[in-house]
Order: sequence, then structure tokens, then C-alpha cells
Amino acid sequence: MAGREILADFLAGNPRGSWPAEEKAAELTASGTPATVVMSLADDAFLVVLEGEPDPEHGRAKEPLPIRPPRPHPQGVTL
Repeated sequence: MAGREILADFLAGNPRGSWPAEEKAAELTASGTPATVVMSLADDAFLVVLEGEPDPEHGRAKEPLPIRPPRPHPQGVTL
């Protein structure tokens, strides 16, 4: 995750999952530092990083994916 400032990190094996990282991100955001949580598969950790920081892979800020409506089941079954 080179190029992104890591504000905090939490092991993915935590019994509470990503909650501690989400709580830290919310705390930082409330105090004026916009933060978000990302998963580092290489480090097996949840990382709290600055929100809207450039994505090093693409050189631009990541944008959330648009929400698509669910696709119909191939056999016509309603889920």
C-alpha cells in the first residue's frame, strides 16, 4: 500500500473483525480527519487511511462503485 498514509492498523484475526478499525475511522472523521478502512491482504490487516487519498495503482482517488439492482435469477426464481 505504498503511497497511502496509514493512520492505524488492526489485525484481521481480531474477534471483532473490522469493528475496531471502523470505530477508529469514525473517531478520526468526527475529529476532522476524514478516514476510511481498507483491507490489506498482504498484511492480513484492516488499515485506517486518509479518505480520498490517491489510489497508488491508478493515480486517482478511488470512487465508490455504483449500486446496481439485483439481477434476476437465471431460472426465474425470486430470491
